Amino acid sequence: MKGAMQPRPFMMHGPGGPMAPPQQQFGLTETRPPLAAMLRPRFNIPGLNPSAAAASAAGKISSTYDLVEPMRFLYVHVVKARDLPAVSPTGSIDPFVEVKLGNFKGTTAVLAGHHSPSWHQVFAFSATHLQSHLLEVAVKAKDLAGGDDMVGRIGFDLSEVPVRVPPDSPLAPQWYRLDGKRGEKLHHGEIMLSVWLGTQADEAFPEAWHSDAHGAAGPSAVASTRAKVYFSPKLVYLRVAAIGAQDLVPHDTSRPMNASVKLQLAGQVRRTRPGGPPGTPNPMWNEEFMFVASEPFDEPLLVTVEDRVGPGRDEPLGRIMLPLNAAMTRHDHFGKPVEPRWYSLARPSDDGEKKEGKFASKIQLRMSLDFGYHVLDESTYYSSDLQPSSKHTRKPSIGILEVGVLGARNLIPMKAKDGRSTDAYCVAKYGPKWVRTRTIMNTLNPQWNEQYTWEVFDPCTVITVVVFDNSQIGSKNGDARDESIGKVRIRLSTLETDRVYTHFYPLLALKPSGLKKTGELHLAVRFTCTAWVNMMAMYGRPLLPKMHYSQPISVMQLDYLRHQAMQIVSARLSRAEPPLRREVVEYTLDVGSHMFSLRRSKANFYRITSLFCGFASMAKWYDGIRSWRNPITTMLVHMLFLILICYPELILPTIFLYMFMIGLWNYRFRSRHPPHMDTKLSQAEFTHPDELDEEFDTFPSNRPADIVRLRYDRLRSVGGRVQTVVGDLATQGERAHALLSWRDPRATAIFIFLSLVVAIVLYVTPFQVLLVITMLYLLRHPRFRSRMPSVPFNFYRRLPAKSDSLI
Repeated sequence: MKGAMQPRPFMMHGPGGPMAPPQQQFGLTETRPPLAAMLRPRFNIPGLNPSAAAASAAGKISSTYDLVEPMRFLYVHVVKARDLPAVSPTGSIDPFVEVKLGNFKGTTAVLAGHHSPSWHQVFAFSATHLQSHLLEVAVKAKDLAGGDDMVGRIGFDLSEVPVRVPPDSPLAPQWYRLDGKRGEKLHHGEIMLSVWLGTQADEAFPEAWHSDAHGAAGPSAVASTRAKVYFSPKLVYLRVAAIGAQDLVPHDTSRPMNASVKLQLAGQVRRTRPGGPPGTPNPMWNEEFMFVASEPFDEPLLVTVEDRVGPGRDEPLGRIMLPLNAAMTRHDHFGKPVEPRWYSLARPSDDGEKKEGKFASKIQLRMSLDFGYHVLDESTYYSSDLQPSSKHTRKPSIGILEVGVLGARNLIPMKAKDGRSTDAYCVAKYGPKWVRTRTIMNTLNPQWNEQYTWEVFDPCTVITVVVFDNSQIGSKNGDARDESIGKVRIRLSTLETDRVYTHFYPLLALKPSGLKKTGELHLAVRFTCTAWVNMMAMYGRPLLPKMHYSQPISVMQLDYLRHQAMQIVSARLSRAEPPLRREVVEYTLDVGSHMFSLRRSKANFYRITSLFCGFASMAKWYDGIRSWRNPITTMLVHMLFLILICYPELILPTIFLYMFMIGLWNYRFRSRHPPHMDTKLSQAEFTHPDELDEEFDTFPSNRPADIVRLRYDRLRSVGGRVQTVVGDLATQGERAHALLSWRDPRATAIFIFLSLVVAIVLYVTPFQVLLVITMLYLLRHPRFRSRMPSVPFNFYRRLPAKSDSLI
């Protein structure tokens, strides 16, 4: 499409000659959908198309939905019924309502024995499903024999249905007398309902039964197709220090005591080392641990002192359950230090109903809830939230992020074996807020047109949007796993403010069989800044809250805490109704990103090597200057160096002016679209199948022994090369250290003598003269050079290193 940025051509050569680069297949496609946010600037232009003007006007009326295309729905709100006639000899009735429009119909729940039932259910029929001009609402009674008895019906002509546009108030429901089977008015039986035409901006849209979900079996399956908003639980770090214990009583006094402390918070278990000195009843540990706790802090901390009586055998000496409310709360690092406290340990054999005895073993603990940290539940490289847990230390928002999930195209059929295509839905995560779109049934080109909004507190954050196939449709017990289709990440700092980005993002799936494009996701993204000064000041502030720097957490412990936080978030969201399933949360948070992958290792290696491309270009430019390939350029460089040497105060201004000019020049070539998943950077296009199989292997591995041995040998080979490179770097550093260490006395004597001579020469010679001489020597003509290595290089290579001392 015109105006879209095309990726740089990259030619590959196969067996039959050059091939088209696969990068074009995985690139972005810019679009221009008729969105109100994009049409609004042209609203008052003379000669504007009336339909576009109407769309702009609708966008002004419904400003919260200006990033999606309006979708028309027929809404039917079934409220209740009264005075329904009996249809059985016993005089009872089990009524329900059936709303039918063409081949699509929805039913309410059956209310047994109610002559005046109440349902309060909304049905939404998409405009694409309006297969009839007549809407039929029928009240039926469930028959125990398996059939349904007609009680009464009422019809609506769609041409007479009113149109409602928010922010109009909801349409008031009315009572309608039911018609009989032959069209006559019944003497008994009325139904209260309302019918109107609206859009997805209607407040009844999220909880409505949609005609797209007509194939869902059962109320639970229908509930799993609705759009919902979720929030992650508030997480806090719990810091516990086990200091010591006194008066521990062992079970067996004939052997020395080997006591340790076991700390357990829900599924998180940590243990101390055996206390010292060995065998004492008053051991000391002085070990500190951190846990992840979630509000409302209903899980207590279980502290158990255990005695190691044998390999793998521990006997409890005492335990205590501490509520988290007993811990001191810290919102920053400036508060008073946490004082340790003594707690009485209960014997495992003691009855909890007995009164507390006069004697009890004691344990000294220091506990605090550190609200000043940000609990990481996703990788810091693409984190969506960096705010501390404490509301008192949070900064005000700097802007608003709006995302319109328009639709998708060319999705792969996920249920081809069942004779269906795909039941797709999207999940977007930014900060603690998760949103889930409704499920569009049995289509490869779903259209959601749902818009969501987030507050932005830091521009250097990332929003993640994933696409899944709903496997709960038709599932008998609801334990089927939803299958992932693809993922999109967008970094907010790469977006221009107040600009609407509309693109088709490629959905990529990396499987053991290789990289596969599973479709394209159509998104509209806009980042609006509401506090420019605060946003610009954010670039000078620490990325994480202050407690991460004043009291840092080790990398190993941070990885453990991140894993625990991910488990807590996934467990909490999976208990919502409808649940945001665990596999969806784990895929969004990239739970397995820390596992070893040879493909990722290659990608990171090439990322490092690409950083040195600038230095390589400078070295190539310098080699061309010193080789006099272009004499005019070399002479100009000589003149520039002479000017800078004569006027050294121009050196720094020249450097920064040069950087300013480079940045100004590169502005023309800036990216016109947000960055997306780069298959070439990820080394995903031509990865060996065995490497992908290793990447998706479980931990510990479940592959056959010969395959594991082959991969181990390959890893040893790669490790050997890394070992060689690290050894070479260590050798160069040790040679520099050997200049003054007298390990080679002759080399050190030569170096210190030359240092004395150089010091005298530098003292008596003007510095600018030395720079001129050095410059002329380095840029001398090639006919005055030798191809042999220089004397300083030869001297440095002869210096000793410690490599000959390795065994």
